[in-house]
Amino acid sequence: MRIFEPHIHMFSRITDDYERLFAAGVRAVLEPAFWLGQSRTHVGTFIDYFDTLIGWERFRSEQFGVHHFCTMGLNPREANDDRVNQDVLDILPRYLEKDSVVGVGEIGLDDQTKTEEKFFLAQIELAIAHDQPILIHTPHRDKMQGFRRCIDICRESGIPMERVLLDHGNEETIKITRDLGCWQGFSIYPHTKMDEDRMVKILLEYGIDKVIINSAADWGVSDPLMVPKTVAKMRAAGFTEDQVDQLVWQNPVGFFAQSGRMDVEAIAEPVSIDRRQTFTGNSVLRGQDPDRR
Repeated sequence: MRIFEPHIHMFSRITDDYERLFAAGVRAVLEPAFWLGQSRTHVGTFIDYFDTLIGWERFRSEQFGVHHFCTMGLNPREANDDRVNQDVLDILPRYLEKDSVVGVGEIGLDDQTKTEEKFFLAQIELAIAHDQPILIHTPHRDKMQGFRRCIDICRESGIPMERVLLDHGNEETIKITRDLGCWQGFSIYPHTKMDEDRMVKILLEYGIDKVIINSAADWGVSDPLMVPKTVAKMRAAGFTEDQVDQLVWQNPVGFFAQSGRMDVEAIAEPVSIDRRQTFTGNSVLRGQDPDRR
């Protein structure tokens, strides 16, 4: 089995998680830029974080055999903060041209304010200008209202719906997204959002076309192995291996390959590991003997 984990915040995970992901069949991960749990107060902290996603974190991932991609964006929570919002918007264009950046995200709505809407639309316009797909964070509160407003803003922007991934969906949101031509994302969590059993029921009812599942694992209570755990439930429910492959590989790869920055054949194979390599003089081994595989 091969898995593309299309939404996971590895910046906040440990090396053991990379080893577990690889053992479970994960060959590539997509890390969206997001909120770090504490709001940042000036643009320099965003620059350092964005540089980490395309630099050290990509190197660290590859040291464990996993291809690493990311999306860049001003998250909706911090879009409300006038100390940083415009300055972050101003620096994003240079990051949207980096080789490992395959979209704009996470962008969208959280508290569903007018300021969030302003910066959401501005980032969709950046995505159109840079010919990139978008990954949308939908609100945890008043979700149906938030989904509808995100859809309206996308339509107003003119971005093709096949380049839109609406994430954090549930049983209700799929009723309004399944016929829009966009991609429908579902974050599988241990105790909130969506669990494996509920996800399998959705797949049985609505199918797997343009559906993408992820763990969204971050600094909170989460599990980076929720995608392979959902696969186990799919097999028990009678899904074929071809259907599993479409859901956890072909669908996410197909969506983010729209960026034009993915060698689809290359990422199907593990990264060649040589832990004698360093990144700006730093090694994942922390002084230990190299384990070359």
